[in-house]
Amino acid sequence: MFGTDVLPPDDWLGITLRLSLALLVGAVIGWDRQIRGKPAGLRTHMLVSLGAALLVLIPIQLGEAQRSPDAISRVIQGIAAGVGFLGAGEILRESQARTEKVKIRGLTSAAAIWVSAALGIVVGCGLWVSGLIGAFMAWFILSGVKKLEEYALARKSRAR
Repeated sequence: MFGTDVLPPDDWLGITLRLSLALLVGAVIGWDRQIRGKPAGLRTHMLVSLGAALLVLIPIQLGEAQRSPDAISRVIQGIAAGVGFLGAGEILRESQARTEKVKIRGLTSAAAIWVSAALGIVVGCGLWVSGLIGAFMAWFILSGVKKLEEYALARKSRAR
């Protein structure tokens, strides 16, 4: 049931499991972004992950992954390009008038969208263990490492 072998279009259980897992891994990232008040939150990340999983399922279900080994690669390249545009829309450039200092915002959100797509691709291909581990690691980076950054900034400001 898992792997990039042919997944028949009538394998409701296999398709449902892969797409449900894509929703779950997208939700892991999206929930963190949602509670932090970011524009791309829970629904966005779930949709990106689901869309990526659906797109890689096409060549798998049609048997193209067996006939043309680079079929999945071409789909993944297309997803990466499309998600790149979505992530670029998330990045904002602000300029402070007084200091003329440029501030870039949204890089982490753009990266989170990219990771959501990658996780969707992974679970769409049936690599559910990699998808779950990747989702946990992404959640740790967004939550745990954020706390470490806040701690380091607090120490730095106290040292001044």
